Amino acid sequence: MNPEFWHKRWAERQIGFDQPRPNPLLLKHFNSLNLELGSRIFVPLTGKTIDAAWLLSEGFQVVGVELNETAVKELFEELSAEPEISKTENFRIYSADNINIFVGDFFKLSAEMVEKVDAVYDRAALVALPKEMRKDYCTHLRNITKKAPQFLIVFEYDQGLVSGPPFSITQEEIHQHYGASYSVQLLESVEMPGGLKGQVKANENIWTLVTK
Repeated sequence: MNPEFWHKRWAERQIGFDQPRPNPLLLKHFNSLNLELGSRIFVPLTGKTIDAAWLLSEGFQVVGVELNETAVKELFEELSAEPEISKTENFRIYSADNINIFVGDFFKLSAEMVEKVDAVYDRAALVALPKEMRKDYCTHLRNITKKAPQFLIVFEYDQGLVSGPPFSITQEEIHQHYGASYSVQLLESVEMPGGLKGQVKANENIWTLVTK
């Protein structure tokens, strides 16, 4: 899966992965991480998620990375925030009060660039990647966030019936990628009304990953 795939999705407005309201499972379970107000939350593959607005409204700071600049522009428009834009060799950085979004390749992001991360919120990143990319993604995410705890939402369904993205992530795969570094807990598994894309029965699984 190359960058042009996602640029094409945005250009054609195939952005069903963006929700009109904050994810209800985020609202229900995010406090399970017991974070202090002002904690800095890393949101990989941010898109223009409305969840960023909710995190800000709850008193958290948000830092993210997104490949498509149109998505980031729309995110700041929806936040009614006028960004300051700076540049590095590999990124354009959009910044406003309590939010910083790097526009560029996730795999070129470093811990030094991201700076302090208190927790990771991953709703649309792991599920967006094909299986051959997920191990490298999880390893890089651990490294740049220095094993910060994670709040992770994934889909689980019969991948043979529907092609991704979003891809199916089994419970076994979560433990495979994260079990050595984190205490992994499944908080809830919720059947999706109407299934995934209206085509296949699917569950939405909510995980917390806490550093051992």
